[in-house]
Amino acid sequence: MSTAEGAGAGRRPVRVVLVTPYYPAHRGGVERIAGELAARLAAAGDAEFLWFASDCDPPPPPAPGLAAVPAGATNACERRLGVPYPLWSPAAHAALARAVRATDLVHLHDALYQPCLAAFAAARACRRPVLVTQHVGHVPYRNALLRAALAGANRTLAAAVLARAERVVFESESVRAYFSRFVRFAHPPLLVPNGVDTERFHPASAAEREQLRRRLGVGEGQPLVLFVGRFVEKKGLAVIAELAAHFPRVLWLLAGWGPIDPTRWGLANVRVVSKPDINALLPLYRAADLLVLPSVGEGFPLAVQEAMACGTPALVGAQTAAGCGVPGAPILAEPTGVADAVARWKRRLAALLARAEELARMRDTVCEFARREWSWARCIAAYRTAIDHCLRDRQ
Repeated sequence: MSTAEGAGAGRRPVRVVLVTPYYPAHRGGVERIAGELAARLAAAGDAEFLWFASDCDPPPPPAPGLAAVPAGATNACERRLGVPYPLWSPAAHAALARAVRATDLVHLHDALYQPCLAAFAAARACRRPVLVTQHVGHVPYRNALLRAALAGANRTLAAAVLARAERVVFESESVRAYFSRFVRFAHPPLLVPNGVDTERFHPASAAEREQLRRRLGVGEGQPLVLFVGRFVEKKGLAVIAELAAHFPRVLWLLAGWGPIDPTRWGLANVRVVSKPDINALLPLYRAADLLVLPSVGEGFPLAVQEAMACGTPALVGAQTAAGCGVPGAPILAEPTGVADAVARWKRRLAALLARAEELARMRDTVCEFARREWSWARCIAAYRTAIDHCLRDRQ
């Protein structure tokens, strides 16, 4: 049954069991994208979602076509190791299996999480089609055991899911390239960039931006650099600490949360915005001169897309920039994970700050690029097609 035909011809929407590790209240990009995607498909009448995620955070309120089913879980791995990997209770797994048996389609966000593996096994047992959106590839943890465990799990557990799923969507070209080296997909995987709500994420006027900067305490002529993400190793917090110490005249706003505490760095030019929601992030994106994200081992972070939609250029790791998948994208990049990475980042940032007018001129360019390449209309259309193919494959 075509989702488009179903909505237009009066047929019932496709029933979907959606599985993510957390709900958007956890403030991760994966969960926010999953929720926005489901809400837009449900609002269009294409699908009805039962959304299973860990009860570590409050679920979203009910919405037409979208109901949350919080799953009993422990989040000890993230609290103790900084690795977001919730473990669900037997009762939660049983409820998930029952829901899978009664659904038309299972949609998983990232194959390697325990509940996603369980949902995939349940779907295979009762012959329900599976759509996987894979956000993350290899994460080069400093801890050799964690690094080896993840690499092994990707090549076995994640590879098994991705190879047997009816359709696989990657939101990042770098993650697609990583898994394509060792996974034989049932069908060619799709590259579908995350959508950005440009009605909400858009630049401020010059006067509004100046007012925002004054409210944030930015001095006249003082550069404002923004970091958005979890305060964990893979996001490059060690590099941020070195840069903040090296550029004391720059005001650094670090928006996020996690086991690393930037307030312990003892740097007067570093301010922390803890666990910001969307309303708190918007003025930061609009006021900043530059987003800096020296992360490794992830796809294409939503923070980069949102910042650029607000007119703020982004300086990111070379692997992250490659994840955009658009040749000539106006994204600034430097290598991460190499011996002289910090020195390179210092030189690049110094050069950018010395040419503040050029950085300012980039604002219109990056905003227009975001509006053109990351529309939700294009994203939703691609997912409608993927869902249709999944359903036809199982007929």
